[in-house]
Amino acid sequence: MSSLPPVFYHYFRLPLPYARTLALQEHVHSLQLSRRRESGDHKDILFLLQHRPVYTAGRRQRIDLQEVQTEAERLRGLGADFEATRRGGETTYHGPGQIVGYPLIDLGRYSPTMAIRTYVCNMQKLLQTHLLEGHGIKHAASEHTGVFLDEQTKIASIGVHVRHRLTSHGFAMNITREPRPWFDRVVACGLVGVKAGCIADVTDQKDVTVEGEVRGLVERFGRLFNREMVQLDVEADEDVAKAVRELEEDAARAGRWSMTPAS
Repeated sequence: MSSLPPVFYHYFRLPLPYARTLALQEHVHSLQLSRRRESGDHKDILFLLQHRPVYTAGRRQRIDLQEVQTEAERLRGLGADFEATRRGGETTYHGPGQIVGYPLIDLGRYSPTMAIRTYVCNMQKLLQTHLLEGHGIKHAASEHTGVFLDEQTKIASIGVHVRHRLTSHGFAMNITREPRPWFDRVVACGLVGVKAGCIADVTDQKDVTVEGEVRGLVERFGRLFNREMVQLDVEADEDVAKAVRELEEDAARAGRWSMTPAS
């Protein structure tokens, strides 16, 4: 058994607005940093969720402000949000039918401190293992970060940000067919000729759902990162739980989302 403290996990049942979810990550990061300095008693967190339709741009993009604004207007015209982020990578899509994982963990808790490259490799291994063990799906080798079914079909993406050894952002894996028409409107992650794949396309299992992936991802995350996984008590009277409750209330108030991109 690992001597490291547990990772607390939570799955949000309603698709979340991206900007508010990003604010939650920033809030947790601030709490982790301040409590690590004060006492070392800070929680490591894994959030699992779906987003409302949103296109996000990463740090690797090298286009001027006017081009960013023009592209943002085009994508918002499809019925999605658009947000610039600090994560690695280029433009991608998040939305219903895709499970997103945001591990907010302290790499400094590992001895020696886990390198960012090792962290990304572990996350990639997590997704590959989940596909194989959970669905019998073998990945294809690729020079690119993420998980591919073949040279032209990408099923999962990884984009992380690390500050003060504390991680944010994470991974996204397509489960149902819902994200595919949204991906068709961009060159996702800058990979020309690559299309989005999903679990529903390559498994004989019926009724594949995002929620059905949560238990397996949590178990495999704990195994590959050598951590005990404990469900977050969202009713607790503490800062992270309160922030989670507030975000879930925001998601409920937001109502329905665009099911398909506008023509």
